[in-house]
Parts: sequence; C-alpha cells; structure tokens
Amino acid sequence: MSEPGATAAAPGEDPRAGGGSRPTGGGSRVAGVVLGVDPASADPPFRQLKGQILEAVRRGLLTPGTRMPAVRTLADQVGVAANTAAKVYRELEEAGVLEGRGRSGTFVAAADLPSAVLARAAEEFTDLATGAGFGVDDAVEAVRNAFVRQP
Repeated sequence: MSEPGATAAAPGEDPRAGGGSRPTGGGSRVAGVVLGVDPASADPPFRQLKGQILEAVRRGLLTPGTRMPAVRTLADQVGVAANTAAKVYRELEEAGVLEGRGRSGTFVAAADLPSAVLARAAEEFTDLATGAGFGVDDAVEAVRNAFVRQP
C-alpha cells in the first residue's frame, strides 16, 4: 500500500514490503491480510487500522462475509487499547463497511463500499450543515468549492 505505516498485504506478500516499520504486537492476520500499527507513523493507531481495513476491502482482499477478529483479539495482536479497536469497528460499521452480528462477531459487509462510504459522508455533512443553519444551495456550493480546491 502506498501510505506510510499501512501493512495490509495480499496472501503470500510480505506485509512489511516497501520499507515500513514492523507493526507493534506483530499484527493481526485476517484472511491473508495483516493489520498492524507502525509506531514510526505520524498517523495515530486508530487512523492506521481504519485505513488498512478500508483499503483491504476496497482492493478485494477482505471480501463480504469475512469474519473480523474480536475487538480484544485485534487490540492485543496489534498492540492498541481495546477502545481504539472498538472505535475502528464502530466507525466502519456506521459507514457500512463492517457489520456487527451480536455475539456472532463482526463481518465485512456486503454493501457496495464506495456508495456506502459516500452516502454516510453525505449524511454526516448534511447533519452538520443543517445544524449550522445552512440550506441545500449553500451546502452544494461548499462541496463544489471543496472539489475545486482538491489537488
């Protein structure tokens, strides 16, 4: 993966290929993908794990129905607090990337990832914009301006 600290690897690949630091805790292997935290990364562990799961789902390395490790197991294996792992799962569930099935565990959702992520971002933006008193025309203009400013 191209981001520093990202350690998701396809089956058979060395998860540390590309010069990244060794993840703390040794990493957590899920369906051939190694999730881990790079202590040398400027990104916080939460952002690293969330980004790795998103990227693995986007690349098709974690497919719908794949069972994710339990929160405590993931936390122990990658060397983060259980609350950090729980927050990653919670936000990915809210985005439609993962789905919690109670005591059965957490699984990669079958939803269309790009559409689910975009829909969730739009809902969050709409809540913020309307909460600040902006209407649809102002909100759409703000989005257009944000796209224009993108590199």
